[in-house]
Amino acid sequence: MTFFCGVVAVTLTEEFDAGLRREERDFIGRVKTFAQEVVHPAAKEWEYTRRVPVEVLREACALGLGSVELPVEWGGMGLSFGAKVRMAEELARADLAFAFSLVQHHNALVRIAESAPAGVARRLLPGLLAGEAIGCTAMSEAGAGSDFAALATRAVKVDGGWRLSGEKAWITNAAVAGVALVYAQTDPAAGNKGIACFLLADGMAGFSRPGAYELQAAHAAGVGALRMDDCFVPDEMLLYPPGSGFKAAMQGVNRARVHVTAMNAGMLRESLSLALHYGEQRRAFDQPLLAFQGLAWSLADVATDLEAMLALAYRAARQIDRGEDAQQAAAFAKKFGNEHALGGIAACMQAMGANGLRADVPLARHLAAAKLLCYTDGTVEMMNERLVHLMRKAAASA
Repeated sequence: MTFFCGVVAVTLTEEFDAGLRREERDFIGRVKTFAQEVVHPAAKEWEYTRRVPVEVLREACALGLGSVELPVEWGGMGLSFGAKVRMAEELARADLAFAFSLVQHHNALVRIAESAPAGVARRLLPGLLAGEAIGCTAMSEAGAGSDFAALATRAVKVDGGWRLSGEKAWITNAAVAGVALVYAQTDPAAGNKGIACFLLADGMAGFSRPGAYELQAAHAAGVGALRMDDCFVPDEMLLYPPGSGFKAAMQGVNRARVHVTAMNAGMLRESLSLALHYGEQRRAFDQPLLAFQGLAWSLADVATDLEAMLALAYRAARQIDRGEDAQQAAAFAKKFGNEHALGGIAACMQAMGANGLRADVPLARHLAAAKLLCYTDGTVEMMNERLVHLMRKAAASA
C-alpha cells in the first residue's frame, strides 16, 4: 500500500509551519520526501528482518536530519526545536522506530557540542554528523527507569579518569552505538547529586553492546543494553560532573515528551488517513463504508483527538522555543498522546477490518509502537504525578 498523504488535521500543521522560518519549512519538505520515498518503502523489511538500517541513518544525516538543532558553527542546521518536532512527526508517519533512532542520535550529538570539552567535541562530532558513528543516551537500567536516582551503574574516581561498571537497559541505538552518553552514580549516599554523565566510544576496553532486544515495532531502533566492565573513561570524557548530571538529564525530559507526542500524532495522522481512504473506496451494501454512521463517527472521534494532540504538542514546542518553562505543557501533551494514540490507531484498524492487520499496511506496527511510547520519557502515571505537583505548587503560591 502506498504512503497516503490525506488532508487530516492539516490546518493546525499549516498554522504551526507558517510560524517557522522559510529555511525550516523547506527542511520539513525534504523530511516529508525522505519519509515517503526512503523510510516508508523499507520500514516493513526492517521490522520483519529485525534490522537497524544504519545506511539509511547515514543518508538522513547527509541531508541534515541528524543535526537539526545543532548550531551552524558545529556543522549543524541551526534550526528550532519546532522544526525538530515536525521532523519527528513526519518520520513517525512512516516508521516510529526509525524516527526515534534518528532523534536519539541527534540528541547525543547536540549534547556533545554543547557540553563536551572542545577537543573532545571536535574529535567526535565529524563521525556523528556523517552517521559513521551512531549516538545514544544511556539513562535507564533494569531497576532504574522513572526512579532515575536509583542508578546502579557505578563510576569510581581513579588517577586520570573513572572506572565504570554496570549495565544499561532499554537504550535506543544500543545495538549500533559508536558513542554513548552514559549516566552513572559516583556516590550512592549523595543520591541524585552523585549522578554524572560520561562519554564512551566504541572500542574502549570493558565497553560492550550485548545486542538488540526483540521488540514489536522497534527493531529499526536497535533498542538494547550497554555493559561496562571496569571500563576506564579518561577525565576529558566526563560530560557532566557529579552535581550536574541529574539536572542535565532532567533538562532534556520536557523536550523528549513533546517530540514523543508529535510521533504519536504522526502515527495517528497516517492511520486516520489510511482508514478514511479505505472507507471511501471499500463498499458494502451498495455504499461506501463511510456512509455508515457508526464507523464514520468513530473516525470523527479519532480526528478530534488528533487535533487536540497536535495542538498540545505544538503549544509545548512553541513554549520551548521561546525559552519558557514547559513542564506542564509537555506533561499535558505526553499524557494526552499516550492515552489517545492507542485507541485511535485501534479504531482505524477496526475501520479497515482484517486488512488493517496486513504487513504492507503500517497500522499494526503503529499500534505496537504507540504502546512502546507509553513507557518512554515518563508513563501516564508519572505525567499525572508531575501535573499534580505543579497544580499543588501553583495553588500554594496563589
